Amino acid sequence: MPLAGKGMLLTSMDIDPSDEAEFNRWYDREHLEERVAIDGFLEARRYVAHRGSPKYLCLYSTATFEVLDSPAYRHALANPTDWSRKTMARFKNMIRAVARITISRGSGRGGALGVIRLRPAAGGEDRLRNALREKFDPEKFDGIISMHLIESDPALSRPITDDPANPNPGAHEWFVLIDGTNVNAISAVIAAHFTGPAVFDPGMLISAGSYGLMWDLTKSDIVAG
Repeated sequence: MPLAGKGMLLTSMDIDPSDEAEFNRWYDREHLEERVAIDGFLEARRYVAHRGSPKYLCLYSTATFEVLDSPAYRHALANPTDWSRKTMARFKNMIRAVARITISRGSGRGGALGVIRLRPAAGGEDRLRNALREKFDPEKFDGIISMHLIESDPALSRPITDDPANPNPGAHEWFVLIDGTNVNAISAVIAAHFTGPAVFDPGMLISAGSYGLMWDLTKSDIVAG
């Protein structure tokens, strides 16, 4: 499978411009390495929106889906650092999806990423998954490296906090991930093959956007360091 492992955590959020420098410093100097160091985590990738919302996106790959409900990960969630607690309190419009990787085609990762959020219709999951599988053929599209489907687990995709006023809109959603060499290739494939009312039948398109890779970190990077 091109994507490392079988599980994926997707997080995405906005941040006020006045807090942005500190937010990026926290991600780059503490948070990514802290998460990748957890047993079962394999890699993390940070992105910033070219055309999409929320502005920032991070993907964490895990060896198995069960890692995302493991004692080691739950301990990390329950015991954030002071810097993490302060920074996470400033997140806006957060999406958090604890997901299974159910389809993955192609080889490698690109410097650009397309992200399509969709909500499957109740009872239509198999039909939608099969329809998407037919669309995932990266060799047909110039500039596209790989294509993937991740499906959120509603029970685990809860907000980081227990604040009932801050529901997580991504808990019942699926995400199509399209790795490409540039945002123009990503945008062209989304426009030609992933838009229109019938594309996600039986389901509903929530949003689609393109993101540029900021940097990535693997477990081997930490071990080597």
